[in-house]
Amino acid sequence: MSANTLRIAALAGDGIGPEVMREALKVLRAATQAHALRLEATEAPVGWAGIDAAGKALPDATLELCRRSDAILFGSVGLPDRDPTLPKEERPERAALLRIRKEFGLFANLRPVQLPRALAHGCPLKPERQGDGIDILVVRELTGGLYFGQPKRTEDIVLPDGTKAQRATDTLVYTTPEIERIAHVAFQSARLRRRKVTSIDKANVLENGVLWRDTVTRVGRGYADVALEHMFVDNAAMQFLLRPTQFDVVLCENMFGDILSDEAAALGGSLGMLPSASLGATAEGRTFGFYEPAGGTAPDIAGKDLANPIAQVLSAALMLRHSFGRDDVARAIEQGVARAIDAGLRTGDIFHPGDPGARRVGTREMGDAIAAAVG
Repeated sequence: MSANTLRIAALAGDGIGPEVMREALKVLRAATQAHALRLEATEAPVGWAGIDAAGKALPDATLELCRRSDAILFGSVGLPDRDPTLPKEERPERAALLRIRKEFGLFANLRPVQLPRALAHGCPLKPERQGDGIDILVVRELTGGLYFGQPKRTEDIVLPDGTKAQRATDTLVYTTPEIERIAHVAFQSARLRRRKVTSIDKANVLENGVLWRDTVTRVGRGYADVALEHMFVDNAAMQFLLRPTQFDVVLCENMFGDILSDEAAALGGSLGMLPSASLGATAEGRTFGFYEPAGGTAPDIAGKDLANPIAQVLSAALMLRHSFGRDDVARAIEQGVARAIDAGLRTGDIFHPGDPGARRVGTREMGDAIAAAVG
């Protein structure tokens, strides 16, 4: 990888994916040109677009492109109402997303949630609960736990009273190395922020919770400059609503992180504002990453110039920071987003009639404004 070349696979996917990807690439081109970088962004089909093009959600050519690239910028996949007869193992949500995570060992999911002051009215919490601002980073373990544990099956059984029934089994499994590596990601992330980690578990009920807590505590001893607290997941869900400003980095296992990161996302006012990064191991100074918006395909607004491209744009900023080490260019994009918001530009999901100076714009105009601000 040349230090001045950004080689990425751009997989737009389904629904609003192509629209928001178009704007993210527009912003990336403006930012890289302004910093004398070369952008090699190669687009390829994935999701239902992959099924239409090559008969499967993750075509072989798309996967090979990902292997040749230094990072993946991803849109979104999945159209719930399309072909319900397609087996779940072949549907894009599994056949594309889970396959990519496994193929590239993407074990750490980072989901930052920030509430810009200009959008404070969009937060569902009262102003007094927002404090001086909400800024949370959820660090989620991505390749273990219930979603991947074996055995996983549904079977026909006979209950003790003779009644026929079905029983579903999902197995929650973690090993100490899996917990250790995600804990290191959380503590290292906290060092770049406000130096506090809140580790989430259910140690009062689950053996996995006990192992999780013990392991995170041990790893934390190597980060004396970072404060560590433990919190049960049910209390954490409540505290996100009562006092979200207490959190800095929130460390979670897979399912808890899935749920809590979506809850935290609501604090930012719209899923259309929230990026995410899924990272693998760092080797030779390079971290391979998969970067995508937190929201979905939103097929009801696809093709109507209504989607908010900011989450996709900010995902590109995360890519610059984590996979290419260009924090300067990432900050330029983030500042460009802030300038567009401060100028009053609002896509429909963040527009409120009572917001003074706000002007409703479409996907393309928002992307143009951000690109102009960074170029």
